[in-house]
Amino acid sequence: MKTFKKIVLWSLVAFAMIQFIPTDKANKPIDKSLNFVEVQKTPAKVVALLKNACYDCHSNETVYPKYAYIAPFSWSVKDHINEGREHLNFSVWKAYNNDLKKNMLEHSVQTLQNKSMPMPAYIIYHEKANLSDAERTVLITYFEELLKSKSY
Repeated sequence: MKTFKKIVLWSLVAFAMIQFIPTDKANKPIDKSLNFVEVQKTPAKVVALLKNACYDCHSNETVYPKYAYIAPFSWSVKDHINEGREHLNFSVWKAYNNDLKKNMLEHSVQTLQNKSMPMPAYIIYHEKANLSDAERTVLITYFEELLKSKSY
């Protein structure tokens, strides 16, 4: 029993100590002239869907949930956000070249169709991100229209 108490005590000490390891949660300033929704003059319905389902991981407008301030969850959340921004960052859309924009839109359509985005784990804690089939269709149609018109 003494060993169990020591394990619990040192686990709690370790948990408390890792809370002091900082995780940068500052968002970069937004330049509206580069932002996807501004550049594309995106309809309000599509903007709402993007902001609810995509922007936390794929923009510099992340709204961090409460659990993102508790290590080790904070590390995982920050890692997912960094990876999401690396693949697609709507906040710097205009800075991408046309080939990259085309590829990102095609990939977005594909991930919406196969329901791999938003990530299932994200949907659990963010109800508004749980897109219905109709909402997915709205986003897919919008992205496909951009692809067809080559106005990305």
